[in-house]
Amino acid sequence: MKTNRAVRTPGGLSVRLDVRALTVVVLLLLAALAASVVLIGTGDFPIPAGDVLRTLVGEGNAGQEFIVTELRLPRVLVGLLVGASLGLGGALFQSVSRNPLGSPDVLGLGQGATAGALTVIVLFSGTAGQVALGALAGGLVTGFAIYALAWKRGVHGYRLVLVGIGVSAIVTAVNGYLLTKSDIVDAARAVVWMTGSLDGRDWDQVWPLLALCAVLVPLVLANSRGLRMMEMGDDVSYALGVRVERVRLLLMLSAVLLTASATAAAGPVTFVALTAPQLARRLTRSPGPNLAASLCMGAALLVTADWVSQRAFGAEQLPVGVVTGVLGGVYLLWLLVTERKAGRI
Repeated sequence: MKTNRAVRTPGGLSVRLDVRALTVVVLLLLAALAASVVLIGTGDFPIPAGDVLRTLVGEGNAGQEFIVTELRLPRVLVGLLVGASLGLGGALFQSVSRNPLGSPDVLGLGQGATAGALTVIVLFSGTAGQVALGALAGGLVTGFAIYALAWKRGVHGYRLVLVGIGVSAIVTAVNGYLLTKSDIVDAARAVVWMTGSLDGRDWDQVWPLLALCAVLVPLVLANSRGLRMMEMGDDVSYALGVRVERVRLLLMLSAVLLTASATAAAGPVTFVALTAPQLARRLTRSPGPNLAASLCMGAALLVTADWVSQRAFGAEQLPVGVVTGVLGGVYLLWLLVTERKAGRI
């Protein structure tokens, strides 16, 4: 069965449509939305899914309106946006570096954002908003440092990954030093933030992240063709008319902003940026960066992990970063075993 079809628009433009990839994106989007409805209805005051949907369209009672729109909906929206940002950012880094390990977790962007947040917490005892700004600044500075150190007549995959691993080790050491210099209250606050959590998230975290995604996601998707060409190598991309360094810089800046803003909103949630693009690629079975599928996969993963963190351990609620870390570790072990059986490692 053919999965690729050519669609001709009324203006005479021919577009290649990957039916399987489009189907996967739609199914992942529906899964993320369904998980969101279930998560909104989950809690000490459970609300059936039908009542959640009626409340979202303004037909619920006063109690349901308050619980859904003020208490639970902001947390779920932050989870969707953070997951989508990490999934898309991870797909961009893996495609630019042409390496499945080229994710923000490995390159040290999460650690850089953590360093910015710890600086604000430990040295200035900052508010939640100031901590978020510190995390954003730390991620941006770390991303710029990695790009500058990896530059040598362009940025190439293995050099980018190696430099990122080195920067990650340095920033991790800085984070450890900051924790040793903090008092017990600030240290406890910092450790909770470093775990990655959606607890207490409200509309103040939703709007900045939503505005950033509204700008960056269309920008990234508009440059997806250039990114696909770049996976064939810089020389081929130049021959096809792609401004390689300009596109690479734009997409890496977008990936850094997406990752840093997600970390600022929810803390360093691990493994989503690493696993979401790989899972999306396995589902679509399509070459290329699979940006839309990675975005939807990241959103679905994080919302599902948040539900697991709230319901799977009885009365004990875990931070969502713990659940994603466990799931990501299991996935990596499975991937290593699979690759070894296939004789690729």
